[in-house]
Amino acid sequence: MSNLEAVVKEAARAIFQTTNAVAVTGAGISVESGIEDFRSPGGLWTRYPPQEYATLDAFYDNPDKVWEMWYDLGETLKKAKPNPAHLTLAELEDMGHLKAVITQNIDGLHHEAGNRTVIEYHGNAAQIMCPACTRRRPMDLSQRVLGAPRCECGGYMKPDIVLFGEIIPEYALKTSEMLAKGCSVMIVVGTSAQVYPAASLPYMAKEGGAVVIECNIEKTAFSDVVVDHFIQGPAGKTLPLLMAEIHALSQG
Repeated sequence: MSNLEAVVKEAARAIFQTTNAVAVTGAGISVESGIEDFRSPGGLWTRYPPQEYATLDAFYDNPDKVWEMWYDLGETLKKAKPNPAHLTLAELEDMGHLKAVITQNIDGLHHEAGNRTVIEYHGNAAQIMCPACTRRRPMDLSQRVLGAPRCECGGYMKPDIVLFGEIIPEYALKTSEMLAKGCSVMIVVGTSAQVYPAASLPYMAKEGGAVVIECNIEKTAFSDVVVDHFIQGPAGKTLPLLMAEIHALSQG
């Protein structure tokens, strides 16, 4: 038995034995769906420097300019579909092992895959909101209009996501902390653990006594600190390996 097989078996057993697992996902889980990591070479921040396009001040200064980035991203999001990693997490919820997904992604793919309890830490690009009056409405970002969309109140609207300079919505922040502190297993998938406060969630889980499983291309800042089982590889391959082992356990 290889080291990978042994780690997968141990991690799968921990998930199989609980009804209180929580998944924390980042950009890496959606790369195989065709959505590049914004921070990667050639990623969104390379084409659109965040200080010019992704801050609240930039939006207020020149909403039409900022919306060029969102329309560009919208074309990518329109083509993206859930990959085997998303589908595995949805199946784990259906089986009663996974309590919730906390995602830093704005692509909505966990919902599309079938997960019902999804905490969207940074919001969802499928709707837009008006900072002036807080009115929200659905919008397909791939459907370009001339400049920034306007609200009925006359204000400019922005995607309903957290920009640099904005705080995490209280519901997402408090619910995520509660789930992290109370879970018995945390599955961390495709996040580099560089952005706080989301990066603190694995530490909260470990302090609460949880088994922490990490599925990532490479080790992160918390891998050797709080992780019990590190499974290296793309999420679209490693999560199905876990699921196959869980199915084997369920069949005795």
